[in-house]
Amino acid sequence: MSQPPVVIWAPAVKRLLHYKDLVPRLEEVLGKFSKRDSAEVLQPVRTAVPLQKHNGFMLSMPAYMENTGILSTKLVCLYKRNEGSTLPSTQATMLLLDPECGNMKAVMDGEVITHMRTAAVSAISAKLLMHPEAEVLTILGTGKQALSHYDVFTEMFAFKEVRVWSHTRQRADMFCQHVPGPLKAFSSAEEAVRGADVIVTVTRSTEPVLFGAWVKPGAHVSAVGACRPDWRELDDALMKEAVLYVDSREGAMAESGDVILSGAKVFAELGDVVNGAKPALREKTTVFKSLGMGAQDAVSAQLVFEQWKTEAGQH
Repeated sequence: MSQPPVVIWAPAVKRLLHYKDLVPRLEEVLGKFSKRDSAEVLQPVRTAVPLQKHNGFMLSMPAYMENTGILSTKLVCLYKRNEGSTLPSTQATMLLLDPECGNMKAVMDGEVITHMRTAAVSAISAKLLMHPEAEVLTILGTGKQALSHYDVFTEMFAFKEVRVWSHTRQRADMFCQHVPGPLKAFSSAEEAVRGADVIVTVTRSTEPVLFGAWVKPGAHVSAVGACRPDWRELDDALMKEAVLYVDSREGAMAESGDVILSGAKVFAELGDVVNGAKPALREKTTVFKSLGMGAQDAVSAQLVFEQWKTEAGQH
């Protein structure tokens, strides 16, 4: 008879999950996913159920890795909130299952996993694609994803300057006040972007906030927001001029408004670069369009579960 599932709340997930352990696992799973002749990563495009009354969606993101025996799904509720709303824009729950029996092994908070794995994959894109002498990082957005991206980017890279912009200067100032480090708040997105070597977009915007005319030639952009087919963060000029990398071609063509509406051509999946199948064109202006994958959540949840078992003395 199966045991009741372990329940791991957000504070424990945050304590157990560390970028130094997470980044290598995510880089590995990106490579495995992009090997199309391998059944190591089985992951359909996520399904979305509209929550029209509440201006949101419920997303389901299953994944199965046969060789490592990881079976999971993430359930995410995603909302477009009005300015000033105190309600969360996302809520996520991870379910980790035993693939042989089908019973649930663990239920854990999915918010921390989502924020950390998303930021870690963005950092992997920067490691592979940004100019090696990059000095200036710009973050457009000041929410939880902005914080997780700041944490991992400053942990992995040595930027001399970090710029922050939000739709309101007050939010940018508050972010800089509460986050340790040499940050500078900007009132204008254009001023924050011009001259930056790496740009991260983590906004709730449904219209472009980053324009190609502002972007320094050879800069790297990691675009995280705009995860619906009719939402945008980047304008057509940037999407068409830059070399476009994605986490999943199938996902990008089904879900990314930046890709679909601009008609931009995908050059490679990030896993193709990890595998050496496609080059990292560091000298070019590059965009990594991140949508997130169930496989990323799966290996992150498995890592949390392993750490929990070690801490609890279970092997």
